[in-house]
Amino acid sequence: MSKFKRWMILVIVSSALLLIVMDMTILYTALPSLTHDLGASASEKLWILNGYSLVMAGLLPAMGTLGDRLGHKKIFTLGLLVFSAASLAAAFSPVPAVLVMSRILLAVGASMMMPATLSIIRVTFTNERELALAIGIWGSIASGGAGLGPIVGGLLLQHFWWGSVFLINLPIAIIAFVFALKMIPKHQGDTSKKWDFTSSIQIMIAMVGIIYSIKEFTRREGSLTLAIIAAVVGVLSLIIFIRRQNNSPNPLLDLSLFKVPRFSTGFITALVGLFAQMGVQYMVTQRLQLVEGMSPLQAGLFTVSIPVAALIAGPVTGATMHRVDVVYIKSFTLFIAALGMGTYLMYFNAGFTGQILGLALLGAGLGSGMTAASHSIMSYAPPHKAGMAASIEEVGYELGGASGIAIIGSMSTLFYTLAMKIPVGISVPANAKDSLDEALIAAESLPAASAESLKNAAFAAFDQSFFVVIAGVTVFLFIAALIMSWVAVRLKRAPKHSVKT
Repeated sequence: MSKFKRWMILVIVSSALLLIVMDMTILYTALPSLTHDLGASASEKLWILNGYSLVMAGLLPAMGTLGDRLGHKKIFTLGLLVFSAASLAAAFSPVPAVLVMSRILLAVGASMMMPATLSIIRVTFTNERELALAIGIWGSIASGGAGLGPIVGGLLLQHFWWGSVFLINLPIAIIAFVFALKMIPKHQGDTSKKWDFTSSIQIMIAMVGIIYSIKEFTRREGSLTLAIIAAVVGVLSLIIFIRRQNNSPNPLLDLSLFKVPRFSTGFITALVGLFAQMGVQYMVTQRLQLVEGMSPLQAGLFTVSIPVAALIAGPVTGATMHRVDVVYIKSFTLFIAALGMGTYLMYFNAGFTGQILGLALLGAGLGSGMTAASHSIMSYAPPHKAGMAASIEEVGYELGGASGIAIIGSMSTLFYTLAMKIPVGISVPANAKDSLDEALIAAESLPAASAESLKNAAFAAFDQSFFVVIAGVTVFLFIAALIMSWVAVRLKRAPKHSVKT
């Protein structure tokens, strides 16, 4: 295969990856207008965001294995078609429930494409240095693309309605589909591999149950009974899934891969990195629009330092990984991300320059971390399990992103509700204590003085919850970096082997 064709294939799969990761965050800047137009509640907002990541994380293992069985090109191109149809349905959703279902269909298409992107890269680039650079570009797009989502969303909303954030997918997906058919070599796959869809449903139930439990527990007037039941269902499903994988001769996820330390630390880095990035970016874009009064485009441009830093740091890291142990790189990148969050926290209510610097450090740390994670996962798994290894990595991405939005978003809602005090003499719906969006909507129907009083109370409550949550993320990243450093020291003299069975 010619060098030109190899890099063109990387462009094709990277364009699809860009769509997938942008759709995780492109609604951040569209959420306030979407909430207003569709009348979405605080809980519905989180499901509109999380339905995509949760379903994708549940389906990724099955789709990765299906790609190994039927061929990655076939699954990739079919995924582009499903993704296009779902984008069209999402753009014209009349009510929140339809949008949630459209986002679920988007997740189905994305879960078909995403494992194939890494698997196609793995079989296309056989030179070690080219492979490292290609994975570095993939990793920077995986983290930087998520950072571009709010910017693209803001730019579209400057001129069009919120549905345009989905319609933008169509031309890119169609062009990628045409070039994929022509340029990506056909991969026959291994039809002897079994496809365990039951396990995929089990892990999806586990994740949805656990996330639902968190949301119900933090919701104002939420049911503790429902939260406990959901948690029990989620944990039991997870236990059943793990036992099924350990006892199956053809597991959906080969958990023995996690016995390779550099593989497992790659998964953890992906999980932690996306948890922090998705949760923080969600919170920051909401605050910029709802508290600082920025337009969607201004809010998106304000956070541009995250994807720019990630897109620069990823390939640089990929080009140098053959000289430094990948575990040391992962620990260092988590420290940089923690430093970025600490810097942002110092300036979040003082000056924009410090905030931008903090977000840039976060982007650089996570962009490098995603590259190191991708390299170690794909390098320390055997070639015949490339699809499964890619699926495991992307489960880490999606589970990290979904849990970041769910946990950080839910904690923010909880602390906002606890801090929000409705001013005396003002009568508003009880849901004004659920979120800042709903408090601002309630203020629209009040006299000017009362509206101003309610807004000020809501802004103060939001900033209190914002500070607590961002501080928590900073500490979390710092602890993760310390643990990764300890692991790096332990592995200093460990053999660098991959799983061969």
